[in-house]
Amino acid sequence: MKIMSNKKLKIVSISSEIAPFSKSGGLADVASSLPKAIKRLGHDIICITPLYGKVISKKKHNLKLIHEDVEVFLNSKDVVMINYWKGYLKKDLPVYFIENTKYFSKRKSLYMSSHENARFLIFNVAALKLISMLKYEADIVHCHDWQTGLIPFYLRTDFRYSKTLKKAKSIFMIHNLIFQFGKNWWEVPPAKKDFGRGRLPHLKDPKLEYINFAKRAILSADAINANSEQYSKEIMTKHFGQDLHRILKNRKERVFGIVNGIDSKLFNPADDKSLYRKYNFKNFRKKKQENKKYLQKKFGLKVSADTPLICTTSRITFQKGFGLIVDILEQLAHHDLQLIFLGAGDNNFIKPMQKIARRYKDKIVVIPSHEKNQKYENQCFAGSDFFLLPSHQEPCGINQMKAMRYGCIPIIRRVGGLHDTVDNFDPGTQKGTGFSFNRYNNMSLYAAIVRALETYKYKRSWNKLVKRAMLKSNSWEIPAKKYITLFRKVINFNGNNHKKNGKNRK
Repeated sequence: MKIMSNKKLKIVSISSEIAPFSKSGGLADVASSLPKAIKRLGHDIICITPLYGKVISKKKHNLKLIHEDVEVFLNSKDVVMINYWKGYLKKDLPVYFIENTKYFSKRKSLYMSSHENARFLIFNVAALKLISMLKYEADIVHCHDWQTGLIPFYLRTDFRYSKTLKKAKSIFMIHNLIFQFGKNWWEVPPAKKDFGRGRLPHLKDPKLEYINFAKRAILSADAINANSEQYSKEIMTKHFGQDLHRILKNRKERVFGIVNGIDSKLFNPADDKSLYRKYNFKNFRKKKQENKKYLQKKFGLKVSADTPLICTTSRITFQKGFGLIVDILEQLAHHDLQLIFLGAGDNNFIKPMQKIARRYKDKIVVIPSHEKNQKYENQCFAGSDFFLLPSHQEPCGINQMKAMRYGCIPIIRRVGGLHDTVDNFDPGTQKGTGFSFNRYNNMSLYAAIVRALETYKYKRSWNKLVKRAMLKSNSWEIPAKKYITLFRKVINFNGNNHKKNGKNRK
């Protein structure tokens, strides 16, 4: 029977991080903004995430203990004790926190444990247990990235006959396919690779740390969603598929792509208290220059309103294109420009960048330990003319959208979500919102930067470009509606592929 298109949906959003409670990257932003946008559309949604004891303040976020010392059975042998806490992302949008001191409260970082798979296996089962305890009869269980990848598998096996979850459909959202479980997938010897089927090892079995959460999710989920349309196509190719392209291609009729959005209220230069001068698309010319001077003083650059300023705010890694940046950085330093690199990451890129920056102190600054300081990031967008992100691969990326919101023009490689969100500027038609290139090589990047710098000289054309970028709609309103359409489509899929074995969980 088909679900009526106006039916109010019940949705569970499960993620390993969620802003403002915990954050290591863009996943936290999506896991926060998308549920809020869905709630605004009138649907019922709850969120579930781990309670990182040394990261999340129960007092600050006014968390309330709702269930204490709950026995959660992982299998016939392993039992863990879980506390469940409740807070709110916004009014009427609850967030439930899963607490276990041993696995989630012993470190200040969210990840990088030697037993990541064990941690998130516990989280997955505890999340499903909570849904059952709440008697929340979900239509959709939305699983964000590999840390939630066993949930679709459990819904087809151990929780197959749960009275609460028996009708729930699972959607696995791929934020970045490079990350598939607690280890680097490409370093796993062939003999230890998980084929994605069969029973899971016990909690203390070393084999557990080789279980591929993402693979099991792709094989088990009712649908797979990538966080941009272009990326959903790319991951079914050998070049971008991270060794999972075959199983994705086999399920291509269940693979979808919806580009991320940003919180347009949170990222708003007209109302951003972190900025030296607030502004909007009508009065940005002078005020962006004031923000630029403030930024130049802050980071020890030569103060010059007319010098084009390029910023990069991202993880400093190969994926983000820093191999190309390092190759041409010395060459760029000979141009009339300034560069700010803000982000932690790989010392193989950071150290040579710092070495070059020391020779050009009034032109280049490298700040590798900002710990995702949103205040600095927004100040960079407000004071910079260009945002640079020449990614090797980019599932979606949200910083280019934030940058455009602040009138900071992207220079990007046309890949993944960058392809979907930035239109290449054409001086002939005066259309476009940024500067892009196709081939992943340093000369293509260099040419795109030179083209951008040349456009900057023509102020009338430049100001129109900045205004057009600021007015581009990248809010969550449209993506959220697309998600609801996808959810309804998944609910209406014919057939029930759940395996008929497994335990009866209530």
